Order: sequence, then C-alpha cells, then structure tokens
Amino acid sequence: MSTAFTRTYAQIRQALLDREELALVDVREEAPFAEGHPLFAANIPLSKLELEVYARIPRRDTPVTVYDDGEGLAAQAVQRLHELGYLDVAVLEGGLQGWREAGGELFIDVNVPSKAFGELVESQRHTPSLAAQEVQALLDAKADVVVLDARRFDEYQTMSIPTGISVPGAELVLRARELAPDPATRIIVNCAGRTRSIIGTQSLINAGIANPVAALRNGTIGWTLAGQALEHGQARRFAPTSEEQRARAAEDARRVADRAQVGRASFADLQRWQQDASRSTYLFDVRTPEEYAAGHLPAARSTPGGQLVQETDHFASVRGARLVLVDDDGVRANMSASWLAQLGWQVYVLDDLTPAHFSETGAWQAPVPAPRQAEEISAETLALWLAEGDTAVLDFTSSANYVNRHIPGAWWVLRAQLPQALARVPAAERYVLTCGSSQLARLAVPEVEALTGRPVFLLHQGTASWIAAQRPLESGETRLASPRIDRYRRPYEGTDNPHEAMQAYLDWEFGLVAQLARDGTHGFQVI
Repeated sequence: MSTAFTRTYAQIRQALLDREELALVDVREEAPFAEGHPLFAANIPLSKLELEVYARIPRRDTPVTVYDDGEGLAAQAVQRLHELGYLDVAVLEGGLQGWREAGGELFIDVNVPSKAFGELVESQRHTPSLAAQEVQALLDAKADVVVLDARRFDEYQTMSIPTGISVPGAELVLRARELAPDPATRIIVNCAGRTRSIIGTQSLINAGIANPVAALRNGTIGWTLAGQALEHGQARRFAPTSEEQRARAAEDARRVADRAQVGRASFADLQRWQQDASRSTYLFDVRTPEEYAAGHLPAARSTPGGQLVQETDHFASVRGARLVLVDDDGVRANMSASWLAQLGWQVYVLDDLTPAHFSETGAWQAPVPAPRQAEEISAETLALWLAEGDTAVLDFTSSANYVNRHIPGAWWVLRAQLPQALARVPAAERYVLTCGSSQLARLAVPEVEALTGRPVFLLHQGTASWIAAQRPLESGETRLASPRIDRYRRPYEGTDNPHEAMQAYLDWEFGLVAQLARDGTHGFQVI
C-alpha cells in the first residue's frame, strides 16, 4: 500500500480562508460521520467511493484530503483514489482526533453548512415564524392561510401539516402567487425542522411577495412536540404557473440574484469552463426531476434547487469550485444561486439558453469507473443453488433496503467492513453477491474472493432481477453481518422518533451560529 503524504489542520484552514479548491473527505459511514466532523467535510464512505467520487470530485488533480477516526479506512481510500486517477491525495494529519487537538471545531449531524447558514439567516434577518400552536389556531379558525411544504415530495408524503401543499424550496417564488393570489392570504412555509422553512420564508420575503409570510417554527418536529396531529400520505402539489406569473417571478428572482452578486454566464462560457483544467465546474439543473428527464443540458446533474441549497456538500464536494445553475424559467436557478452565493460559492446562472439546448433526455446517470469483470448468474440459478445448500448470499445494498426486503437467507454486509462481516457469516463453498442493481456488489467480488479463497459470483442485475422473477422475499434485520451505520437516523425523519431526540436536535440547531463563529472559516454573507 502506498504511503500517503499528509495535510495539516492549519493548511486546510488556510486554504478555506483563501477560497482555494479543496475536498476534505470523511470516508467513514454516514452515522459515525454525523457524530462529529469538520464544517466543510464531505462524507463519501469508503464502501461506495468508486460510485460517488467522479461526480462529487470531478477534477482528478483537485487537492483531496481524506480522514477517518482511527479505523484504517483512510489509507485504503488513498489507494483507491490513486487507482481511480486522482493525483493529489493526502491524509489528514492525525485524522479526526488530530483536527480536534489542533483546535478545529467539530460539527454533528449532516448537511451542516446549510443548516448553520439557515440559523445565521434567521439571526440576522429576523425571519418571521409562528409557533405550532399559533398555526393550529389559524387552521381551526378557517383563517385565510396556505401552508406550503418546502421539502421533497417523498418527505411531504411521509408526514405533513394539515392542509399543506408540496412546493419544494426552489419552486416557492415561482408558484407562491398562483397558490395565494390574494395578497392578504397568509403564507406559512414548513419543513421537518428549521432550515428549509427559514430559507423558503426568506426567499419569498427577498423576492418581494406582498403576502404576509412566516415559517412554521421548528417544522413538523415543533408540530409533534406541541402534541398536534400530522397528516400522512397526502398528495397535494402545486399546479402549472401562468406565463404572466412566471415572468413576474423571474424579474423578482433576477433582482435577488443580482443583490447576492450571482454571476451571469452564456452557454459559450459554460463550454469554455468545461474545458478548463484548472478549475472544477459543476453543472446543476435545479428544476424538478420530471422536467429534467424530459430534456436537459448534456452533462447537467439533476439537483432540485431546494435540495441543492440544503445538501450542497453532497452534490458539490469541492469547496471553492465553480457552480453553474440551469433552469428554463429564470426563477429557480436565480433563487437557488442567490443562496449559494451567500453560502460562499462562486455561482453563475446561464442566461442565453433556448429549448434546443435541453437536448438530453432520461434520468441522471452518475459517472463511474468501467465495471470490473465478474461471473454472473441468474435469479433462477441462485434459487437452485440455495435449494442445494452451501451457498452464501451477501447483500451490499443500503441497510434500509435490506430491512425492507431481501433474498431469503441473504446476509447484509458493509463493504468497508468485509473482513469483520465475513467472520460472522458461516463459511460456504461459494458466494453470490447482490445489491439493488449489482453495481456496488460487483466492486466487492475480487475482495470476497481474496478473503474467502472460494468461487464468487454476481447476481445478474441484482436483487431487482430476483424481485422481477417474483421469487420469495424476506424482510427485517434477519442476518446483519455488519452494524447498521451506513445511514444516520435523522431526528426529523419518519414518524416514530423519540421526543427527546427531536428536542435535542432543535437545541443543537439553535447553537450553530455560535459554533460557526468559533470555526471562523465559513465565508457566509447574508444579504
């Protein structure tokens, strides 16, 4: 294994202050990452590094610094990144502990830059909000109120405020006047916790919407803590916007983007930047996934605007890179860009696009390395082998997918913990690897071969092919060979979180402004 050189806390801090490009990558799973990490660390777990890194760190000579917390993952990540063609890879000196000992601030939870920024916005702009009890009283009184839910539609469907309509964050300025045409109608924006409510409310205020606007204070968490009932499985969504309202919203959004000093760019500028080897350029389409699939720019990634502002670290993992945003209405890109500029990014909106530019169709496909060779078997063959015995099935999907449904007898395994996992799986004469599609499982084939010395096969098209063949399935935590640390359990997700966890989450968010000040590297500017 090659010996990696190191970068220090002081070097990374200075690069952040100088707005230089860098990727600080935590290669642990998401749950330990959420227990503590630097503000601008991007979580790209070793388990799926090959499948995520090309999209998230597009330029191969970006200065990349990886770290773990003593688990030995960082050294493996360095080797893998070198194999993937990355030229400037270092290990953080002393790992996470070294960061802490050098005086670096550690943040808990996920998507922290955006959440901390949301708290900063509220503290500086005094974004109006209403408590859950106040909103309930308005609804009970049949007041002239519309509730707009700024989360993703799937989150809204899980649980929502009574009467709430799904209007994901970047859509708010484009759709609000259509949903509340009377300027006397009160608009209430909610999310699960605080950030997207604050950003959504402030977006409408910044854009000059005449209606009184307020955030639902503490979102569905605050609603639940107040003992009030949520709805489940709702499907109320925004309707198409008239051309007149779109034009008006575009003027508003452009004015806000100009205030935030968003850059203007042409398609020719984009083409030049995409050939520029000295800078990383991300191209993000901030419309809905359905609009993206119907037609988008070549090489654009689908990142609905509200989620891009909320999860910027997940999509653009190179701090200091250049972001280019695209829409076809002049509203969503400008509003999203206005927030990203305040978050310290160099961001541009493409202004001269025509329908002909949106020439690609279909869902976004992540760039991945050429697939490794593996001997594949069909679901039918696997069923025969399982009936004969002495075949172990290892499932590399997410633990949530595994618990939802899996091949009977399959073991759930974290790829980054293969040696420990295999010690828990009874030895077999042969191994069959799967995941949802087989893409991640394929990467593990040579690793399982090396560790077991046995024949290893790949299930063709993964568990999806088993399901398509209408084979029997199991659910639940039946055979966990690894701990379920691949995903952090968010206190604001789902409907069965302990009240103590919800309250602790809110208390943590309230403390983020002070933590930002202690960290001192954020570069945020609230307009």
